[in-house]
Amino acid sequence: MKKRAFGFIAALLCAGAAPAFATDIPMENIVLGGLDKVGGRVNTFGGKVGAPLTFGTLEIVARTCVTHPPEETPENAAFLEIFQLQDGPGEKSEKKKVFSGWMFGSSPALSALDHPVYDVWVLRCESNAASKSR
Repeated sequence: MKKRAFGFIAALLCAGAAPAFATDIPMENIVLGGLDKVGGRVNTFGGKVGAPLTFGTLEIVARTCVTHPPEETPENAAFLEIFQLQDGPGEKSEKKKVFSGWMFGSSPALSALDHPVYDVWVLRCESNAASKSR
C-alpha cells in the first residue's frame, strides 16, 4: 500500500511540475553593438526591425527581435542576416551573406558573427515608445 501511495504522490508532483517557458515579446526596434577590430572602435547603433542597418562594410537586417517580460529572466534575442557589401564594377554593389541566425544578448559568443574585421552583438530590443524617449 505504501508503494502505491508513493507512486501516486510522485505522479502528482511530476504532473504539476511542468517546465516554465519564457514568453517572447516581439519588439519593433533593435540596438546592436559593433566592434571595428582594425580601428579598435566600439559603436552602438540601431534601427527598425526589417530595415537594413550598415556598420562599416556590413549590412545587417534584423528579421525579428524579442525580449522577455520584466518578471522573467532578462533576455534579448534577434534573428539577424548580415551581408558583406562588395564593390562591383560601376555603381552596382554586390552582397555576400556572412551570417544568418539567432543572436542572444545574454550569450553573445553562443552564436557569433565570424568576421575578420567586425564583431556584432545584440544589446537590446525596444518598442517604438522606448526608443522615442531616448
